[in-house]
Parts: sequence; structure tokens; C-alpha cells
Amino acid sequence: MFTANKDRYEKMMFRRAGNTGLKLPVLSFGLWQNFGKDNDYEACKDMIFTAFNHGIIHFDLANNYGPPPGYAETMFGRILDDGLRAYRDELIISTKAGYYMWPGPYGDFGSRKYLMASLDQSLARMGLDYVDIFYHHRYDYDTDLRETMLALRDIVLQGKAIYVGLSNYNSEQLKRAHQILDELHVPYVITQPSYSMLNRWIEKDHLLETQHELGVGTICFSALAQGKLTNKYIGGIPEDSRAKNPNSMWLKEKDITPELREMLKKLDVIAQKRGQSIAQLALAWVLRNPYMTSTLISTSKIAQLHENLKTLEHLDFTEDEIKDIDAILKG
Repeated sequence: MFTANKDRYEKMMFRRAGNTGLKLPVLSFGLWQNFGKDNDYEACKDMIFTAFNHGIIHFDLANNYGPPPGYAETMFGRILDDGLRAYRDELIISTKAGYYMWPGPYGDFGSRKYLMASLDQSLARMGLDYVDIFYHHRYDYDTDLRETMLALRDIVLQGKAIYVGLSNYNSEQLKRAHQILDELHVPYVITQPSYSMLNRWIEKDHLLETQHELGVGTICFSALAQGKLTNKYIGGIPEDSRAKNPNSMWLKEKDITPELREMLKKLDVIAQKRGQSIAQLALAWVLRNPYMTSTLISTSKIAQLHENLKTLEHLDFTEDEIKDIDAILKG
């Protein structure tokens, strides 16, 4: 069922999150969209087990992942019970709270009551006493930042999280939060922004540099832009694709424009010269900066997971490749 320990880590690369004691595999596994009630349990378990067998020991969740909300954590708890729980001390398990989860004023955003209640629910769904990283999922403009940070401190003091993280914060928000967390002696280790070839806001925000200066790490999500940065859409929109799924929340048929397909064709030329697919190129590209601790992958098929893992065979870029990619992205 599981590989020997030495084989598990043979090909995986790890990066330290800033100056902290946390090391993550450069590829981490996210359970955002593919672990809902309509997903096949055995297929999901196979992906988690396969990821773990290849050194992906970090699994990232949130209270509202599903659908329905909470279901991904419930499914992950079942997967832990089916054999993975024996390896708990090798795993980094993260979850989050900050987006809508239940009705009323305390089921959303960043109040102390919401964060603490939500984490208790998450731990119950997964059958855990603690998570390794608990994130505030998004900046709350209505709740005093100190209240949110105090809640994170007390969650750590209660032994329900080892580290804390902040997701969807910009550089200035991270600096203010870090100042409070540092005063409170809270082990803040990482932030989680969106980032891809098609979504480069963290570069203008200098987020990676900010995190490096603060001595903490960064893990990005949506590196494949919800599946747009793959070979799947070069020739059109396959019937079994996410873009064709009427229930898809984030990728719609209208998003696969002629301009995007032309861009993908040009990126594919570079990818093929590197012996990669577009997805592998896109994952390597977000990891090109050593300040990027890890990138999340989220697959719906085992073949996609194996494809993503092959990214590790070629992470380096030449200066000419970076220039050529930038020229394509700028149109």
C-alpha cells in the first residue's frame, strides 16, 4: 500500500519556509475542488496515497472545501482511517477558515468566535487533535486585525495548531499581521496567494520579497489557472473538461478564448523543447523563484498527478526561456 520511507523521499525536493523549521515538498496536494460528494472515494484515496508515496507529505484543506462545504475534510478523515493515519507524524496537514461556512454573523470572515468554532469542526471532521498549519483564509476589513491574530495565538496555545498561516493577504496586510504575531510570539510560517503565468499580481505586490524579509515562506495555489494552463484546451474544449461542466464554479467555457488557445500553442513549443507538457512548464515556472516554498497541485485523475510529479525532472530555466515566456504572456 505504501512505499518504504527511503523510496518515498528519493525524488521529492523540499524547501524551507523562510527561516522557520518548516520544510515543505515543492509540490503539495490541495483538496480544493476534486474531493466533493460527487467524487469517487476510491479514486480520491488512490490520489492521496500515490501523492504520499512520492513524497508529497503536505495536504492542504479548508473548512468550506467540497462541495458541499466540509466534505473534503470528511473524505480526508476517511482516507486517514484507511491507512494514512499511521503516518501522521510524517504529514503536514493544513486547513483554513475565513470564507462563508454557515449562516449568521459568526460563520464567515475573521472573528475570534468563527475561527475557533470552525477549527473545532474541521478537527472533528478529520478525526484529528491538531493540524500542522491553520490559516486565516482571507483578510477581514471589518474585524480588528489584532482580534484575528489573538485568536490564532490562542489556537496554537490550545494545541490545536502547530503553526499559523495567512492566505489571500497582500504585502502590506502581511506586514501588519506579522508585527502583531511577532509581538504575540506566534509561529507564523507561511502565506498562500494565488499565482500563475496568467495571474502575476504577487510580482507587482513584491509579496515573495516581503515574505523573505519577514523570514517566512510562500505557497501558491492555482498555478495551472484552474486547468487553463494545460494541453487540454489547445485544440478546443473537450466534452469531459472542467470548462464544459455546468457546475464548475471557477472555469467556464467562455474563459477558453481564441487568444488563450494561441498563447497555449506558443507555450507548448517551449514546453516541448524542454521535454515537458504545458502543465509541467507552468508548475516549474511558479517555482523558479527560490522564495516560493511550494506550489499546490489538485488533480482529478491519477494520470494528472503522475504528469505533475514529472515536473521535478526539469525545474531550471535559462534566461532566454524566461524572456521568451514573458514575451508570450505579454502578447
